[in-house]
Amino acid sequence: MTPAERARRTGGQVLRGLAMGSVELVPGVSSGTVALVLGIYERLVHAISTAASAAGSLLRGRPRETARHLAAFPWGWVLTLLVGIAVGVLVLAGPLERLLLDHPQALAGLFFGLIVGAVVACRRMLRRPTAAVGFAAAFAAVVFFLVLGLQTAGGDVVEDVSRPLWAFFLSGAVAVCAMILPGVSGSFILVLLGMYAQMLGALNERNLPVIAVFLLGCAIGLASFAKVLDWLLAHHHDLVLGALIGLMLGSLRLLWPWPHGLDSPEIGAPSGTVAAPVLLAVAGFALVVLVDRLAHPGRTGRSENVRSRRR
Repeated sequence: MTPAERARRTGGQVLRGLAMGSVELVPGVSSGTVALVLGIYERLVHAISTAASAAGSLLRGRPRETARHLAAFPWGWVLTLLVGIAVGVLVLAGPLERLLLDHPQALAGLFFGLIVGAVVACRRMLRRPTAAVGFAAAFAAVVFFLVLGLQTAGGDVVEDVSRPLWAFFLSGAVAVCAMILPGVSGSFILVLLGMYAQMLGALNERNLPVIAVFLLGCAIGLASFAKVLDWLLAHHHDLVLGALIGLMLGSLRLLWPWPHGLDSPEIGAPSGTVAAPVLLAVAGFALVVLVDRLAHPGRTGRSENVRSRRR
């Protein structure tokens, strides 16, 4: 590989991370969604699973096995992606948060179109679409749509830290799974668990023991879930992808622009400002489909089926 090709590949990976990091504040859009659209989702899950295997081998005192897993870990690929994610969170999160506050309906329209485009792009990733895959997608969509209705408008009031440490450990282990699930945000999971205000309180109080336990739960939860998800993608690719598509469809509840946009899971008929959300939705949809076509010009459902049969 020439230096120019290496630089181009590295730059492209940083941009992927930038896109992943910039959406972390948007309800209904996760870094997992972006990774899925960009075609790096399965490789990312496998990389996390490899890191978990290395950590497990190290804890069991198996140096050779640990070295083998570490050698198989794509260090350059992951580190450049993390650089992009960090830049996205630090640089773009602020402006995006202001736009979410000032133009919730317009931004909701844009992200609604992006997610619909992502569903179309992911549909083309299926190798052999079947009725079972369709059922998995529909079931996940309905369940997640109903679960999202449990979210209340407005933020939780910051509370004093009163829960036991094991509650923070478990909530971290569960919430971090949202990092690699399209359509799910970690903060929303914490809201459902009743731990969002508690975690905000711990952060505001700089309660280091609680934060450390929460992060430990995140590390263990992510490693365990990634290994399970990696196995499922290897053995039940289309069913898992169908369920992920369903999660994205269900997340559209949070992205419906009316009546309050991204401020509430409430849904209603279009009213007030209509043109901007609709136009941005169309633009977001077209952008994702265009990016997918350019990145995978030969990928269609039929061609994927043919290739899978040849395997």
